[in-house]
Amino acid sequence: MLRYAVVFFVIALVAALFGFGGIAASAAGIAQLLFYGFLLLAVIGLIVGLVRKG
Repeated sequence: MLRYAVVFFVIALVAALFGFGGIAASAAGIAQLLFYGFLLLAVIGLIVGLVRKG
């Protein structure tokens, strides 16, 4: 999931470089959403892992 966030971030940078503002904003929004989803799943996985060991 983090890989997809990075891919969409790169797409946003390239689109912004060529002047496609709408596409860049959409790709950046998707990248941000995927990154926050990754963080949420990572925290949940960490908590579950700590609870199982305890």
